[in-house]
Amino acid sequence: MIQSMTGFGKATCEYGSKKIVIEVKSLNSKQLDISTRIANLYREKDIELRNAIAQKLERGKIDFTLSVQDIVAEQTTAINKPLIESYFQQIQDLSKELGINTPSNWMEILLRFPDVLKTEAKTLDEAEWAAVQIALNEAFDKIIAFRKAEGAAMEKMFKEKITRIGELLAEVDVYEQERVAKIKSRLEEDMRSIQDKVTIDKNRFEQEMIFYIEKLDVNEEKVRLKTHLNYFLETMEHGTSQGKKLGFIAQEMGREINTLGSKSNHSEMQKIVVKMKDQLEQIKEQVLNVL
Repeated sequence: MIQSMTGFGKATCEYGSKKIVIEVKSLNSKQLDISTRIANLYREKDIELRNAIAQKLERGKIDFTLSVQDIVAEQTTAINKPLIESYFQQIQDLSKELGINTPSNWMEILLRFPDVLKTEAKTLDEAEWAAVQIALNEAFDKIIAFRKAEGAAMEKMFKEKITRIGELLAEVDVYEQERVAKIKSRLEEDMRSIQDKVTIDKNRFEQEMIFYIEKLDVNEEKVRLKTHLNYFLETMEHGTSQGKKLGFIAQEMGREINTLGSKSNHSEMQKIVVKMKDQLEQIKEQVLNVL
């Protein structure tokens, strides 16, 4: 079963006074392109998170967010009392030595000195990270389920388009013999119109006609196109991450349809080719979104 590269998954968990929210969004992309926004406390896990995303989601433009809500501050700030006392004493001593009045706004001045305010960041403990990982796996499960649902819808569409191309290909048979007969008739008529003016070698003419009609034969293109149609369906049914492969098969289908059109030399067959191209273009547009 195929999967879409488009998806969304969200999960939350609570740990202490924290509410941790994880969101994963993905869009189609030729390669894996990961963008992360992670709360400061969990920044040390950035590489681990990227590896998990790559393993679970494989390909696509991934937007990953790990945020914290309703939290007592992740960092605690305290005044460095011994240091501020030292600064205070030094200023008083300096004022006496230089004969300068001591300032009236002591606290404002003292709090500006380096390292007066001490900030202690909380560290991430194993229990909290384990809770985050549970939410992370839940978010991954949801986005993968989303991708599978989108993939099922695309698979249904692909089957309808492939079936329609097969039906249109079968319609070519109706006009193929008529086309050959018309080409032979036209060539013979053209030769009769000039036979009074030039000498014609009938054997050579027959050989050239056979050669020309063989060049317009489309049986090989029909066989190859049928093979590609079946291979496309088989590829969808087996394995995952088949988006690139399906894209290559669609390109090969396009080549056979184009050759069929260039050889057709028949208005009704060319109309059929246009209809097949229309179905194939819809496949190509959507196959870009297949994982």
